[in-house]
Amino acid sequence: MSEATTAAVVPTFNDVLAALERISPYLQPTALNRYPALDELVGTETWVKHENHQPICAFKIRGGINLVSQLSGDERRRGVITASTGNHGQSIAYAARLFGVRAIVCVPQAANPIKVSSIRGLGAEIVTHGVDFDDARVHAGQLADEHGYRYIHSGNEPHLIAGVGTYTLEILEKQPDIEVIVVPIGGGSGAAGTCIVARAINAKIEVIGVQSAEAPAAYKSWKARALLEDRMGTFAEGLATRSAFELPQRILWEKLDDFVLVPDAEIRTAVRLMIETTRNLAEPAGAAPLAAALRLKARLKGKRVALILSGSNITPAQLRDLLAG
Repeated sequence: MSEATTAAVVPTFNDVLAALERISPYLQPTALNRYPALDELVGTETWVKHENHQPICAFKIRGGINLVSQLSGDERRRGVITASTGNHGQSIAYAARLFGVRAIVCVPQAANPIKVSSIRGLGAEIVTHGVDFDDARVHAGQLADEHGYRYIHSGNEPHLIAGVGTYTLEILEKQPDIEVIVVPIGGGSGAAGTCIVARAINAKIEVIGVQSAEAPAAYKSWKARALLEDRMGTFAEGLATRSAFELPQRILWEKLDDFVLVPDAEIRTAVRLMIETTRNLAEPAGAAPLAAALRLKARLKGKRVALILSGSNITPAQLRDLLAG
């Protein structure tokens, strides 16, 4: 099926360097900031990589631009299709508009309306299908086969992983003494990119992934060194995958140092704490690294830690609910 066609090639550090050259005309480096209140909360020197400051308020835009910029003429004429709970879809829609390519994004029925509205506003066509991301993903693959679109898998795409790996280049250029990077994992492209860069620049850097305990497919797959499916009950759509993705998992099996699960209740708390300590809005997936850092507080003490605030696409209703909790 279409979604498996590009899963075999593992991107390299040189691919990430090339991706930085490709995306730099279109994206500014995002801030890496330190906050006294956050230091106190986590109990150690803590930096935040502000991918919430991207044009789509999410890190995935890096991968979208890197991939769409390299499409062949035939692929551009055929158009692209993908599936998303929101941020990946925004990334592809943004890049497709930038390069004049038709884009179709399949979203599940309960997708974040803020993200869906943004995808549509960026010029992509929306197809609503299924109860969760994996239903939408299978449908997108079927439509690609039927109509000849270039299918873009949200995880099994080397160009996406190389693209999002560029935020780690920026972290280590600004703060080369960072010792631990904590990154959220849904499909795993961001964590895979982080691992590729960290291992190449300084193998002593510890990369820790975090996923919701209510959607642990990637975590269990990493533990088992096998692709598994599991329940998908988390409210954090950026972490909401029911099955693990082959290419990111292969990279994580080799390079990820640790992987932790945090319950949704702790992610909810972390959204509020991120707002309080940094005055930055965070969607649940973007706050998950803070939840993990608080859970690992004793282990991280005395280390220089970077948290990936992967995005801030949260609805007013979600935010009201979180702040009222």
